[in-house]
Amino acid sequence: MSPAMGIALHDDVATRLRRGRQRYTPARRTLVALLHRLDRPHTTAELLDADPSMSQSSLYRNLAVLEQADVVRRLTGSDDAARFELAEDVTGDHHHHLVCTACGTIEDIEVAQAVEEAMHDAIDHAADERGFTTELHRLELLGTCTTCA
Repeated sequence: MSPAMGIALHDDVATRLRRGRQRYTPARRTLVALLHRLDRPHTTAELLDADPSMSQSSLYRNLAVLEQADVVRRLTGSDDAARFELAEDVTGDHHHHLVCTACGTIEDIEVAQAVEEAMHDAIDHAADERGFTTELHRLELLGTCTTCA
């Protein structure tokens, strides 16, 4: 994370938390920095393994607060285990996911800009036909990861 990105990210998170009358504690700051460093959504067990200094109760409590403040997004794989990542509008990183139907792992993927634009046009067209206004889109591709194949 570049220093400028880090400052902007933490400022945005602090603002979101203040709106919800929450404080940006050192533990929450550590958790946000950890989620920003990770390459995919992680389970609570994986987050605890990645930073053993975090207590389990603090992790659960802080994830709930950050999720309520729209800082963290909860994803559920095929194994029904919750996985967490920073919300896309916090990071500015629009991406989609590969979801393994065998183990539940979720991987981030980005698609080519031309594909993203075509998908956006198709979504807008489908929504317009029904008088629906879209805010964003998410694509999850279900299949089997290389480990489970």
